[in-house]
Amino acid sequence: MIDLDFIFKINWKDIFTISMILFAVIDIIGSIPIIVGLRSKIGHIQSEKATIVAAIIMIAFLFVGEEILKLIGIDANSFAVAGSFVLFFLALEMILGIDLHKEDNPSTASIVPIAFPLIAGAGTMTTILSLRAAYDKINIIIAIIINVIVVYGVLKSSGKIERLLGVNGIGIIRKIFGVILLAIAVKLFAANIKGLFI
Repeated sequence: MIDLDFIFKINWKDIFTISMILFAVIDIIGSIPIIVGLRSKIGHIQSEKATIVAAIIMIAFLFVGEEILKLIGIDANSFAVAGSFVLFFLALEMILGIDLHKEDNPSTASIVPIAFPLIAGAGTMTTILSLRAAYDKINIIIAIIINVIVVYGVLKSSGKIERLLGVNGIGIIRKIFGVILLAIAVKLFAANIKGLFI
């Protein structure tokens, strides 16, 4: 008999919240200048392949990441608190327009660096494991799928979006989602810090 319990765990409010968090962390709109630059250098970006690989990486990490935590003896609360710090600094980057980390400039735009680390990077991985401590897996998976669909659309029409929004428009969107991400980081920290002392 097919187990349909997962259907009852679907919560559209949670899915919306998770989707917004992942959208802010992935920051595909803010990455448009990078994508456009890569496209101009090599002429073509494999949007379908990059999107599918990114989705597989994120969903696999949702399951494998939890086992890794158990293996090295780290509880979900500790990882969620650590994840809140990562989100905090990512938010500062977006709000203040600064770079707190440095990445090498890619020479190709196939799976690397579009799927990893641009879409499914360290910040996204940390966020997924942090979300695992607060939400059901099915809701996270649906939110990941929603985000990769958006990512695919942005990759396919990055040039049009850049022309439509302009540099100032992209900058404003980054700052708005930076503030949202900062608030989420604070909430994640507050929700899990007590668990460290129980």
